[in-house]
Amino acid sequence: MQKQQRLSRELAKITQSPPPGICLSAKDDKLNVFEASIVGPESTPYCNGIFNLELMVPENYPFSPPSIKFLTKIYHPNIDDNGRICLDLIKMPPKGNWRPTIGLEGLLIAIRMLLENPNPDDPLMVEIAEEFKNNKPEYKRKAKLFTEQHATK
Repeated sequence: MQKQQRLSRELAKITQSPPPGICLSAKDDKLNVFEASIVGPESTPYCNGIFNLELMVPENYPFSPPSIKFLTKIYHPNIDDNGRICLDLIKMPPKGNWRPTIGLEGLLIAIRMLLENPNPDDPLMVEIAEEFKNNKPEYKRKAKLFTEQHATK
């Protein structure tokens, strides 16, 4: 019951005053699955893209983080071909930094920030990370092309 109340409050807050570029909705009445969309930040190769994500909330939320994945293909060093995200906030300590106070809104803001500031030193996609470090114009070109192909309508 605690999980339901917490998620209802979180969803109401995001719905009433959504963070810039972020939208969240429940996929079921149990609040176990959420759909989110993130608008690609300005001045990034993801600009004008709309990226859809799925959040699966565990029974012991907020004591365990939700699992989040991109449903929209994206060219990014920290997001793999299956949409998995390498971000310490969605991992439990000691390897990660999840805390119950973060919440869904905080995670989605952090993911949008990851689009603005990839972390090539902790990549899921090693080749893209190397390209980001050593040939940023080519990385930007490919990321923009991917965004046009997969994240714009």
